[in-house]
Amino acid sequence: MTPAATARAHTNIALVKYWGKADTTQMLPQTSSLSLTLDQFYTDTTVQFDSALTADEVTLNDDRLSPQASGKVQRFLDLVRPDGQFARVQSTNHVPTAAGLASSASAFAALAGAASRAAGLDLTRTELSRLARHGSGSATRSIFGGFAEWTAGTDDQSSVAHPIDETVDWPIAVVALVLNAHQKKVSSRQGMQSSVDTSPFYPAWKDVVAHDLAAIRPAIATHDFQQMGEILESNAMRMHALTLSANPPFTYFNGDSLVAMQAVQDLRDAGTACYYTLDAGPNVKLFCQTKDLPKITQTMADLFGSEHVIVAHPGPGIQFLSSPAKF
Repeated sequence: MTPAATARAHTNIALVKYWGKADTTQMLPQTSSLSLTLDQFYTDTTVQFDSALTADEVTLNDDRLSPQASGKVQRFLDLVRPDGQFARVQSTNHVPTAAGLASSASAFAALAGAASRAAGLDLTRTELSRLARHGSGSATRSIFGGFAEWTAGTDDQSSVAHPIDETVDWPIAVVALVLNAHQKKVSSRQGMQSSVDTSPFYPAWKDVVAHDLAAIRPAIATHDFQQMGEILESNAMRMHALTLSANPPFTYFNGDSLVAMQAVQDLRDAGTACYYTLDAGPNVKLFCQTKDLPKITQTMADLFGSEHVIVAHPGPGIQFLSSPAKF
């Protein structure tokens, strides 16, 4: 039996989106991407390998998963499994699962950290980023705090994330609107592949991402909030245009998503600087400056109820916890 290891990883929200794989086996993306890690949403995972086990035992939020439901975790463990030993995995997700809040990013980043440590590996953060990518593409960025960029690369070695600014010392915040915490009907993987295969606009998307990355890096470096906000908002809408132009067309928006987007535009027209983004789900994330939080949170609470409004700030990279969970 190996010593148990516990890791915590936070979700990230992409400012310049990853949407589409170039290689589904190696999980290589079509484009690079850039994100901000958030402090409010995270996953804690403990892993212990035990030669006495005859199969992996995976628990998520205190519920034991069936072998079928835990198949993806089992395949990930195969990448680090010592001497063919099976593992106990205990994971707690402080994120609504599969609702467009990057739960898979924090989940597989935490699993990469805990499983590799439990297997006796002492990986660098670059190596952890590469490993996490095999579970979830966006997990490669959750190894790092603050702003991080995932370089698409051309093979397993070169497709990794690196930090852009982990010590975010300017007053920005993210207001997450949890408008629907239920399982989404079209998974991110399904949606990406459909967009790549059928949207006539997908070739142009690659040019959009290259342009937006080149523009947003200096905006972050100079703390140009308006420039960053304009880029992240337009990038999100162009990503979602791919889903609307796929065959058959689909969308991750719901009615409340559209209400929230209009409310952001109204706030901006009235002089409050804020910008929205959405990933593969209906939940809207608002980028703002901390001085504007009272106005923005009150506006959104009036629309959706205060229980659906969560304020987040830039968060840390992967952490290894000294007191692992008890099995």
